[in-house]
Amino acid sequence: MTTDNWRLTPGYISKYGSDVNSTHILLGRFLADRKSEDPMVEKSLFSDDGKFEWGYAQPLEKVISTREDFEFLATHPQLFRNAITIIEPWEHVGINPQGEEVRASKNVAFMAQTIADCDSILFPAWSTGIIDLDLVVPILTSSMAVIIEGGNTSVDDPTQWTHPNCSRDDMFSLVEALLLSRTPCTSPLIMICLGHQLAAECHVRLLRQAVAEVLSMESLENDPTGDALPFIQDVCKKISAVGEDLPIIKRDGRVVAQGWNDPQFAVVRNEEKEIGDRYLLPYQTPSPKESKIPIDLLKAHDVMADEFSGVIDTMILQYENDINIAMFHSDEVNEEAVLFANWAYMMLHDALVPFRYLIANSPLSWLLRLPYSVEILASTEIKGGEILTECSCTCINYKDFETKQIRRSFTCQFHPELFSDLQEMGKRPPASYAELKESDGIRLLARLLYEGMQE
Repeated sequence: MTTDNWRLTPGYISKYGSDVNSTHILLGRFLADRKSEDPMVEKSLFSDDGKFEWGYAQPLEKVISTREDFEFLATHPQLFRNAITIIEPWEHVGINPQGEEVRASKNVAFMAQTIADCDSILFPAWSTGIIDLDLVVPILTSSMAVIIEGGNTSVDDPTQWTHPNCSRDDMFSLVEALLLSRTPCTSPLIMICLGHQLAAECHVRLLRQAVAEVLSMESLENDPTGDALPFIQDVCKKISAVGEDLPIIKRDGRVVAQGWNDPQFAVVRNEEKEIGDRYLLPYQTPSPKESKIPIDLLKAHDVMADEFSGVIDTMILQYENDINIAMFHSDEVNEEAVLFANWAYMMLHDALVPFRYLIANSPLSWLLRLPYSVEILASTEIKGGEILTECSCTCINYKDFETKQIRRSFTCQFHPELFSDLQEMGKRPPASYAELKESDGIRLLARLLYEGMQE
């Protein structure tokens, strides 16, 4: 379908349309309990011939296939400001037990439309390419939320990224730009599975770039005392020293990566492939007596976790108790890499604070857009109580240098949008409002949207 077939009024179920306010209210209504009835009129999201496919019929007509589609959106801001945008890094997230390729982005769109009449705009980066970051990122981040979906490829292996329009480096560039985009005027990121892994890799890449640029500078303009650059460089030297020396050690004692230049420092093959239902447990920082992770990294995470509420951990402990979610992955984000990124971000942020007015007017100004911290929120448990994936979800915190206000984005290794059957909408019967309310994963995704929209 071309833009000629796109709806120009947000909303599909309600004849009165949809906007940010109505979406937020309906998300809140959905989350209030597990038994209340659908407040909207019943209307099928499937086409007359029973299909639910991107680009086939409304409400899935908005698929960005060309630069011209982005330019069309730029002239119709009501479309993206009152919708979520979904980025696909790959054409599907994997093969389910039924032997089907799973395009999980359709489940996100179905959930958002069914519970809040919120439209979705799909950006299939794997086929469209990233086009032009200066055009793409401002539009994506002006939507209500940006969802980066999973994909059946590995972050640590560039040869698996075989689509000619979007290489692994292209996707890294897009994710890095999105990680640097979180401001009071932009939307939260929710990054799922491969998106979660891309975020972890890009944290490390951004930190390496930051350290390299700071250490390469000989002076900082307009610094009357000359104290700023040496102080920040000293912090960067500490970050570099820890990053270069930090090993990634699995539970069986294997050292799978050595230092932040290792391609498997952030993401590596999991000990076991995780497919199916798992329970989320609040993350527990390892004991310094039992872990080889530097104590500074462990204590930095404890301090930061005590300061912030991460939504997912709060949901486990307060809102929902036992959270059952669908896992569908072979790779995992390394716990040590995220603990390192959190410590390094906090160190760098605090070093910039007293000199932020100098940094804001320098080639290093982009450092002011880095996250403040990254909290590991939960781990996944398998039968018998064993932890399989230590870092199953994270909260990325951004602290405003002036107001100290916190804004958040989220990542999760699991697929909250999938049911236990791991099927995409269109290959399974449409889920009812009541079925969605009973799904822990759907409720978690709805809560991330609900919380993120408030910031």
